[in-house]
Amino acid sequence: MREAIESHLGSPQVSRVIYGSIIGLALVVSLEHHPPKAGLVVASICGTALAVGLAELYSDIVGAETRTHARPERTRRRAFVREASAAAFGIAFPAVFFILAAAGAWKLAAAFTIAKWSGLGLIGLYGFVGARLSGRSLPAAILHAVAVGLIGGFLIGFKALLH
Repeated sequence: MREAIESHLGSPQVSRVIYGSIIGLALVVSLEHHPPKAGLVVASICGTALAVGLAELYSDIVGAETRTHARPERTRRRAFVREASAAAFGIAFPAVFFILAAAGAWKLAAAFTIAKWSGLGLIGLYGFVGARLSGRSLPAAILHAVAVGLIGGFLIGFKALLH
């Protein structure tokens, strides 16, 4: 397990998961004020994950073709798929909480709360780990995690002020 985590943390997918998590958090926050049924939240989140993942894949391939004037090699295309999948995963992850709400494990409001704060926690955790792996001290890494967590916190707070 540790090897898989270390491999993930050293991969380009980290930035894509963070990017996807921010998009997923924004979507959850935007749906919360007038929430549809849990199943529609799941469909909205998963649909957004698919759309963004495919857009990322398409833009990576076309970008590579325009830069190199050639079709990307199979290994590079696979890397594009992994990176787009990581973004889609980051977006889609909160759907788990709404699937559980649809199954009756908890109320829809609880799913929104858990989805928001787990997204914020994930963003902060990646900030902390990134800072530690770059050699920052523990206090500096905590400060860095708080700073990047403020991105999600700002999003949640801003949306709360609007409603």
